[in-house]
Amino acid sequence: MISFTSVQLDAWIAAFFFPLARILAVVATAPPFSNAAVPVRIKLVLGLAISLALVPALPAMPPISPASGQGLMILAQQIVIGISMGFAMRLVIAAIDYAGEVIGLQMGLGFATFYDPDNTAQTPVVSEFMSLLGLLVLLSINGHLMILATLAQSFSALPVGAPFVGAGTWSNFAHAGSIIFASGLMLALPVVCALLITNVALGVLTRAAPQLNLFAVGFPITLIGGFVMLILSLSYLAGPLTQLFEHGLQSMLGHFVPGR
Repeated sequence: MISFTSVQLDAWIAAFFFPLARILAVVATAPPFSNAAVPVRIKLVLGLAISLALVPALPAMPPISPASGQGLMILAQQIVIGISMGFAMRLVIAAIDYAGEVIGLQMGLGFATFYDPDNTAQTPVVSEFMSLLGLLVLLSINGHLMILATLAQSFSALPVGAPFVGAGTWSNFAHAGSIIFASGLMLALPVVCALLITNVALGVLTRAAPQLNLFAVGFPITLIGGFVMLILSLSYLAGPLTQLFEHGLQSMLGHFVPGR
């Protein structure tokens, strides 16, 4: 007859539930898994499958019952770590969305919006296009597998139960928010510069020929110029987007591990 004690049962439960909390938090927040088009049941099954695959290869978990006070604190800690790791990758997608918003605003398409179920809000169509392009690039470079590999590595770099809030942790989170504006503007810079030149030329033309209707002539030219520059820049976006995703993958652990 096989028998086991309550201590052994608690150790088995802890060995599965502590990693599961971190993994489910990453799946719920990190792209492309966090997309609203993915059903919640699929996310839950995916988290369970990843946990079953990773648990045998993970370091030993603390022998603490998840139902105890200390166990609940560890569960909450793993959820915070998982959400923070997913948030680091989410910032990259937010930077791409911001680039699309800047491009759309400069083209005069700020009024053309589309309902985005992922953000549950109206999003400019150019921003939605850039977001989908970013997700396709992420999948094309196997970024989803890199995210899972980084998640597995996090259990060695930041073991379950170890303190993770250092002196510079919150400072790292605040500094990471700058990636939205800096990287977003850099991605949109070629189109913005081309449209700036177009607007300056239209201003000079209107000054030279005041009888021209600027709104009737300038708006189509600005739209055509913006679309042409956007099409021409698509073939050059793969490199910057790949570097941006690599930065996001490094930031997933860089918030907690000193020196990264």
